[in-house]
Amino acid sequence: NWQNDGSVLRRAAVMTSVSRLAEEMEEFILENGEVYRNPTEVKMSQIVLPCHANHCQELSVGQLLKWMDSTACLSAERHAGCPCVTASMDDIYFEHTIGVGQVVNIKAKVNRAFNSSMEVGIDVTCEDLFTDRCWKVCHAFATFVARRADEQKVVLKPLVPHTQAEQVEYSIAAERRRMRLIHDDIMTDILNNTAFQESICHAIQTTVPAERTRVESVELVLPPHANHQVNTFGGQIMAWMENVATIAASRLCNAHPTLRTIDMFHFRGPSSVGDRLVLKAIVNNTYMNSMEVGVCAEAYKGEEPLRHINSAFMTFEVLDDEGTPQPLPPIRPEPKDGKRRFQEAIARKKIRLDRKYIISCKQTEVPLSVPWDPSNQVYLSYNNVFALKTLATRKNWVLSHEKNKVTLYTKEENRFLCFRIESEMEVPAERAFLLLSDLSRRQEWDKHYKLCEMINQVDEDDVIYRVVTPSVSKEGKVQDFILLASRRPPCDKGDPYVVALRSVTLPTHLPTEDFNRGEVMCAGFTIYEVSNTISYYNQASSGVLPYISTDIAGLSSSFYSTFCRCSQFLLKNKDMSSNITSSSSAQ
Repeated sequence: NWQNDGSVLRRAAVMTSVSRLAEEMEEFILENGEVYRNPTEVKMSQIVLPCHANHCQELSVGQLLKWMDSTACLSAERHAGCPCVTASMDDIYFEHTIGVGQVVNIKAKVNRAFNSSMEVGIDVTCEDLFTDRCWKVCHAFATFVARRADEQKVVLKPLVPHTQAEQVEYSIAAERRRMRLIHDDIMTDILNNTAFQESICHAIQTTVPAERTRVESVELVLPPHANHQVNTFGGQIMAWMENVATIAASRLCNAHPTLRTIDMFHFRGPSSVGDRLVLKAIVNNTYMNSMEVGVCAEAYKGEEPLRHINSAFMTFEVLDDEGTPQPLPPIRPEPKDGKRRFQEAIARKKIRLDRKYIISCKQTEVPLSVPWDPSNQVYLSYNNVFALKTLATRKNWVLSHEKNKVTLYTKEENRFLCFRIESEMEVPAERAFLLLSDLSRRQEWDKHYKLCEMINQVDEDDVIYRVVTPSVSKEGKVQDFILLASRRPPCDKGDPYVVALRSVTLPTHLPTEDFNRGEVMCAGFTIYEVSNTISYYNQASSGVLPYISTDIAGLSSSFYSTFCRCSQFLLKNKDMSSNITSSSSAQ
C-alpha cells in the first residue's frame, strides 16, 4: 500500500513546494504593499581602516566586538525606550576574518523581551566592494537589561513577532534563556563526574609552564569608553580582554594567533568612568591545534578593593600560510588554581563541542539518533524543543483531510514530508499537558503504541522511553524506538505547552535482531490554553511514514479515530492524578 500511495504523496509534496515563493514573500511584504521591517532592527556598516586592523591587516576582533555591542545596545534601547546595559553574550564562532578595505555589516534586532531583560540577535557579514562578494562572519545572541537613571525597576513591553523567522526566534529565545540560567550547573556536573576526573589525571603533561603566558594590564576608563549612563561599554571591556588574551596566546606559540571562539560569559558588575580596569590573562590549556585563554576583568577606584567585572574564555589557533591550524605544545599548569583552570578548560571544551554540534547546526544536519549521556542531555533537550517549535511556526501547510473538526495538514520541506493533526480539546491545557507528556500512558489511546516503558527519568522535564510499535506488514518485524521526551510549560501568557520527542541512542539499549529500530527526527504536541487547541506534529522519517501514509493519501481517516480516542482519554482522566507532576514554574 505504501508503494501505491507514492504518487499521491508526491502530488502533496509538489503542492507545498509551489507555495514556498508565496511564503517567502509574505515574510517581507505587508498587506498594504510596504516592505516590512522589524521596529527594533538596527544596522551598522563600517569600512575597515588600518587603525582598526591587527598585524595581519585584518579587522581586530576587539574592534568588531565593540561594534557588535554598540549595535545590539541601540536595538535594545529602541525597544525598551530607556538606557540598557550588556548582561551577557552567548558563544561566538568566528567563521571568517575581515581585511582592510572591506565593509562590515552588522544587523541587530530584539528577539524577545522578558520582564526587564531582552535577547538581541546579532548578524555580522562582510562585503568586498571590489568583487561584490558577501559572506557570513558570525552570529551571536546578547542579553541586555533595561536600566533607568532613577534606578526604578523597568517592566518591558512584550514583543510581537510578525514574520515566520521572528516567530521562530521568539519561541526559541525562551529555551536559550533557560540554558543560560543552568550553564553553571552543567559545568559543575561535568567536573564532579568520576569518569571525567579520571581522564584528567592522564591529560596533564609537562612541556611549557603556564606561568610563562601570564599577562596583566591596566586601563583607565575615560569618557570615550563609556555610554550615556557613564558606564563602560561592554564592547570596550571585551575589546580590552581580547587584547590581553591575544598577548597570552602569543607567548605560548611565539606566533600571531587567530581568535576562533568566545565562550558564553556574563557581566557580573558595572564599571564606570574613572575606574581602573585590571585585566589578567593566562593560557589555561592546550589541545592538538588550539588553546584556551582565560581572561579576568576587575575594577577599582582609589584604595577600594577589586570588583569582579567579567571573566571570559577564548579559543585561539595558529594558522599557516594556507590557513591550516598548526600543532601547539602542551602546558604544565601551576599548582592549585592552575590545575583547577586546566580541568575546567577541558570541561568547557566538551560543553563547547556539544553546543556547537547539537545546537548550532541546522536541524537537517543533526543525525536522526544522537548518542545520549548525562553531559549532553541539556543540549539534546534544547535541540528537541527547538526542532518542534521551529516546525510549529512553519506556514503554508496543505490541508489533506478533515473530519468533524479534526484536521490533517502536510508540508514538504528539506526532503522531509511533515504532517500536523489539529483539534479542539475539552480539558484544561495544563491537564492535557501532564497527561500527554506521560508517554507510559499513551498506549491507552494510541494503537501504534504496543508497549512503552520508561528507561530513565532524567529530570522533571526530560524522560527517556522505549516504545514498541506493531509491524507495518504481516510478515515484518515489530519496531522499537528510543525516545527522549522533553516538555516545557509556557514561558509567558500566549505561549503553548510543549511536549517534544526525538530519537536518541543508549549503549544499554542497542538494536536487536528481534526488532527493527525506528527513528523519530522531530515529533510532539503543542497545546494552547487561549485557543483551547492541541496540535500533533511529526517530521516523518521512513520508520514513521508508513503508519500515516494512507491518511495523507486520503485513503483512510485513522488519524481521526486516534484523536477521538485521545480526547476520550483526556476527558476520562480529567480529574485524576498523573505519574508525572508539573514543573514548579516556567523557565
